Amino acid sequence: MGCQCSKLNPCCWDSQFKAAVLEAPDVENEGNSEVDDIPAFREFTFEQLKNATSGFAVENIVSEHGEKAPNVVYKGKLENQRRIAVKRFNRMAWPDARQFLEEARSVGQLRNQRLANLLGCCYEEDERLLVAEFMPNETLAKHLFHWDKQPMKWPMRLRVVLHLAQALEYCTNKGRGLYHDLNAYRVLFDEDGNPRLSSFGLMKNSRDGKSYSTNLAFTPPEYLRTGRVTPESVIYSFGTLLLDLLSGKHIPPSHALDLIRDRNLQMLTDSCLEGQFSDNDGTELVRLASRCLQYEPRERPNPKSLVTALTPLQKETEVPSYVLMGIPHSGSCSPLSPLGEASSRGDLTAIHEVLEKISYKDDEGVANELSFQMWTDQMQETLNSKKKGDVAFKQKDFGMAIECYSQFIDVGTMVSPTVYARRSLSYLMNDMPQEALNDAMQAQVVSPVWYVASYLQAAALNALGMENEAQAALKEGSTLEAKRNATAGQK
Repeated sequence: MGCQCSKLNPCCWDSQFKAAVLEAPDVENEGNSEVDDIPAFREFTFEQLKNATSGFAVENIVSEHGEKAPNVVYKGKLENQRRIAVKRFNRMAWPDARQFLEEARSVGQLRNQRLANLLGCCYEEDERLLVAEFMPNETLAKHLFHWDKQPMKWPMRLRVVLHLAQALEYCTNKGRGLYHDLNAYRVLFDEDGNPRLSSFGLMKNSRDGKSYSTNLAFTPPEYLRTGRVTPESVIYSFGTLLLDLLSGKHIPPSHALDLIRDRNLQMLTDSCLEGQFSDNDGTELVRLASRCLQYEPRERPNPKSLVTALTPLQKETEVPSYVLMGIPHSGSCSPLSPLGEASSRGDLTAIHEVLEKISYKDDEGVANELSFQMWTDQMQETLNSKKKGDVAFKQKDFGMAIECYSQFIDVGTMVSPTVYARRSLSYLMNDMPQEALNDAMQAQVVSPVWYVASYLQAAALNALGMENEAQAALKEGSTLEAKRNATAGQK
């Protein structure tokens, strides 16, 4: 792209660089279509989100950031198998619970295929948490600046900016035109590889209303003067994203504008994309970035005009995003292991054989107290309950196994994912699928990345007639097992 862009037609710069932007005509915007399969906004209890994230386990951390509003984002899973992202704020953030709830509810009314939609919140005592759809395929920053296998292709970069413009247009039409700190980390990719705008940025991200945490070189000039974010400020940030996608780097706008004025476009554009686009397309995108980065806010385009300008530039529109991104499709699944196959078809006898074979080896590091002699009567009695349960489980006396494992679990002195797994299967053998599902979920709370827990959830969900949820659990179990095997193979 670097060599090609040096040939871009320069005649547009002087005449259009400082031109005011006219309102765009109405165009059909597929990004404004609302979605029906997303549940309504709800309030969660802290306990529900704690369980969903396996006790806010370190293994489930997606990101940590924010000096002005420290927060951690975790991935998690609800009981219905819906994957979620949970943003847990620092206790000093959002001291006013009512303000937090009102803000979250307002954002939670939005439902659009271009957003990672906000599903709910929690505001118990000092806790402030947001819950959104989980996007499994990383951020734009990862794919653009820190890619592993291939740089993002030109048609995909065009698709990203169009989808973002459509997201901003939808939010503006719904009265939520302010987006705080729009940047490449706020753009996420869903299971099909489609770009989504994080709903977290639609909320103020700290109690003092600060809207930007990035380097001042990327902050809209009017924000530096007034400390307030406006719809025009969001467009300025959109312009910085256009530069990111053009260059494959995070170039300060002032430096980029100097390169544009000097027609030194080879320094601006990503050499990885050489030959992937025409002079006219490159010229148009650079011109659009220039308009977004105008010093005077009133001279910047609005979201509708961005959509109008970006729509005719789209390439390879019939190619799915996951193909352009080079990522596995959500519909594809690795071949199931024997345990996965047994779980998928509800073969409880086969599951029993596997659980017997692996015994307690997966409890290592979780409940290693079980491996040595206890020294108090109470602890010894608890351990005896587990041993009696194991004997009953091996002899397929599942009613007795449930009774003995329940005695072990109820004491609460020790935790064992395997005991939960064995009691889960025992419940299934006794035609108690809901109890089985609860135990399988609890096994995953204790051991967040244990594939056996996911497979047992699939078996229980199938028994409950929840086929779609069962398929999601199977896929998760297969993914976790593959990661486990790959890690073991590296040792």
